[in-house]
Amino acid sequence: QVQLLESGGGLVQAGGSLTLSCAASGGTFNEHAMGWFRQAPGKEREFVAGISWSGVTTYYADAVKGRFTISRSNVKNTAYLQMAMAKPEDTAVYYCGAGKTGWPEQNTDEYAYWGQGTQVTVSL
Repeated sequence: QVQLLESGGGLVQAGGSLTLSCAASGGTFNEHAMGWFRQAPGKEREFVAGISWSGVTTYYADAVKGRFTISRSNVKNTAYLQMAMAKPEDTAVYYCGAGKTGWPEQNTDEYAYWGQGTQVTVSL
């Protein structure tokens, strides 16, 4: 059983930067791919970025490619999402998920554990 705790959300101006963290406890962190997803009001949860168990392979949604960077530390049992050049449309609750396997997937069904989410608001 893996417990995930996101932190680092808050208010940022458009064009600014923010780094989210996802701390894991329990289970074996480096057996799981990690993913970041987001959910805006009235919308479904959508894939943002994913990283393999080793950190070598990453995937990004087209909407964030070139602006966001996902990374992980298997020593600190933590995944990160660095957000740069933030846009108002990035406003959402951001969730991290631990994958059922070590390979990152874009489908929420492929994630076994979820954090409680952290709010990110991008203002004009």
